[in-house]
Amino acid sequence: MSETFQASRWTRGNHLFSTVIEITDVAVMRRKRSWFTVNEISIHLSKVASVRIDTGLFWADLLVESTGGSDPLTSHGHRKADARRIKELIEAAQSRQMK
Repeated sequence: MSETFQASRWTRGNHLFSTVIEITDVAVMRRKRSWFTVNEISIHLSKVASVRIDTGLFWADLLVESTGGSDPLTSHGHRKADARRIKELIEAAQSRQMK
C-alpha cells in the first residue's frame, strides 16, 4: 500500500516544485525538489509520535513529529481532506503494527 499527496503550487514554498508526501506500509516520506536537488525525509511509522494538522481558510499544514528527537517532517499547502487522510493512514498503520 502506498498513497501519495501533492501540495498545492499556490502556497508558500511550492510555486515551482511542490512538496510530495508519501505514506507506505513502513514509513512517511516527504520529497521536496529544487532546481538541482531533491530533499527527502522519512520517518518510520513506529517512530511517529504525533501528527498535527493546522488548517487555514483553504489549505492545511502538516507537522509529523518523531520519537527520536530529530527534526519534524513539515509540509505546507495540502488540501484539508488530504491532510486528514494522511493522519488517518498513519494512525491506521500504527494500530496494525501494534497487533
